Amino acid sequence: MLAQYGYVGILLIIAIGFTILIPALPMLLKLMGLIPHKENPNKTTTYECGMQPIGDSRVRYNFRFYFFAVLFVLLDMLTIFIYPWAVNVKELGVGGLVAVGIFLFILLIGYIYAWRKGALQWK
Repeated sequence: MLAQYGYVGILLIIAIGFTILIPALPMLLKLMGLIPHKENPNKTTTYECGMQPIGDSRVRYNFRFYFFAVLFVLLDMLTIFIYPWAVNVKELGVGGLVAVGIFLFILLIGYIYAWRKGALQWK
């Protein structure tokens, strides 16, 4: 039983090591002189398709993008939770069927709400 936690510990050490190594590697190579560093004002300017940017960079997004993102997450949740249930449907029995029925009912309420609000219509 403890051997399984050892594998988790090794994975955790590797994940923390990569998290530290990836940002530190370019800095270390720069300090060693392997990466050239030349100051140039063009490197810090905003670049958009070879043209100078026009207007403010903080543009307000249409609120419908938010609704579509929420609906996408809603359908992803459906996929994530339905697949394990479908794999173990025989073992779960009636209790599992009732739980998934409640889950689908809640998702259906959210879908109907979005439909009534007009989130599914792009104008």
